[in-house]
Amino acid sequence: MALRKLGDSVYLYPGSPSTLVKVIEGGAVIVDPGHGSGRHKDLRREVRKLGVKIAAQLATHGHADHIAVAPRINAPLFIHRFEFSIAESPLNRELLTFGSKAPEGFLAYQFPEEVKVHAVFEWGDEPFGLKAVKLNGHSPGMTGFLDGENGLVYAGDAFFGERVIEAVGLPYLVDPELFKASIKELQNYAEKGFLLIPSHGKTVKGEEAIELLNFNLGRVEEMESIILELLKTPMSIDELALRIMEHYGVKPTPQKLALNLVPLRAFIAQLYNEGRVEALVEKGLKWRVRGN
Repeated sequence: MALRKLGDSVYLYPGSPSTLVKVIEGGAVIVDPGHGSGRHKDLRREVRKLGVKIAAQLATHGHADHIAVAPRINAPLFIHRFEFSIAESPLNRELLTFGSKAPEGFLAYQFPEEVKVHAVFEWGDEPFGLKAVKLNGHSPGMTGFLDGENGLVYAGDAFFGERVIEAVGLPYLVDPELFKASIKELQNYAEKGFLLIPSHGKTVKGEEAIELLNFNLGRVEEMESIILELLKTPMSIDELALRIMEHYGVKPTPQKLALNLVPLRAFIAQLYNEGRVEALVEKGLKWRVRGN
């Protein structure tokens, strides 16, 4: 695979996640180096073709599939301060994605070696000329990177390609309201004509971007009504996840089910805090519509 030119000294290396490459004075900065046994070699080779070396790495967040090869790039890694411990601690990564220490080899992407974060940034900072945009909800410090000169936003996992969502069922998130707020922030950029780049999915612009963002938003917004309808009958989170995957025609696997449990717990917490569902013990912990 080769770099795809997006603008003045800005390129995209395809993958899942894709990697943004921006040539700067003194080298190149890459966003989300990704994972895979040969990914670091591919990135270094493609950047060398531009006549520079990788000088720095930025990460949208600390999930394994986005930064697993970062230690092999041999360039400092920068990440939002909320993601620092997630990136550096194997246990924290497992807690965020699995809810506890995960069975060995169960999660899709493992880290081949220890990740070291060299510096943190805040939303609003402009590391290497890319503005850090608050797009959390998928993870605590999820960050997009805005290149105003080239009219693009690398949005990380703030939204997903349609095929990704359809393959799993739910967008992966830890806070529904923050996720929706990030989608609406991206809608503002789409309406201004910015090219939007999800980590998992194709680049989109204009009406296509609006449609894809609406698809993500719609899937999240309809969850509330689906959950409330299903919980007229008490059920566990696992049972609820299976019913929702069935609703969307997703064939369950252990990994897909585990991934869907994370956003569903977030939805249940929100509905519980709003007084709309309640917990009960009935051959295990179950949830139901309050007063049903």
